[in-house]
Amino acid sequence: MPVKIANQAKLVKALNQSLGWELRAQALYAHYAAYVKGLESLTLAEHFEEEVAESLGHAKKVREIIAVLGGEAVTTRDAAPIVHTEEVRVMLEEALKTESKAAEAYQKIIPMVRGNAVFYHTIYHILKDEMTAVMEVEALLGR
Repeated sequence: MPVKIANQAKLVKALNQSLGWELRAQALYAHYAAYVKGLESLTLAEHFEEEVAESLGHAKKVREIIAVLGGEAVTTRDAAPIVHTEEVRVMLEEALKTESKAAEAYQKIIPMVRGNAVFYHTIYHILKDEMTAVMEVEALLGR
């Protein structure tokens, strides 16, 4: 039986936007893991693969919330293009854009789920992961 929550349609829409970013992150990081070259590949390929796994986990949790709400989860990634490159700095800049957009999307969801402890806890921890990823990529870029 679906859970009822205020502004449910708006919440499902926001969750689907976040899911689209997670699906995009999976594609982006898998692509970059395959194309990173040179010395950077020793650490960045593994980092990118870990980000794929994290995005898979986030997407699973978001889909579960959408299902509990009785909504329909998207199956396509966000339409923002994925830049093909073998330049590490460009890869990291693109990763930063993706992580920042995902964090923004989850920040918009937090106030919508405050009344549901389970949803709030789940989204809060995903947001924390996204913010950590932003800081990690900024550090890799030397910022």
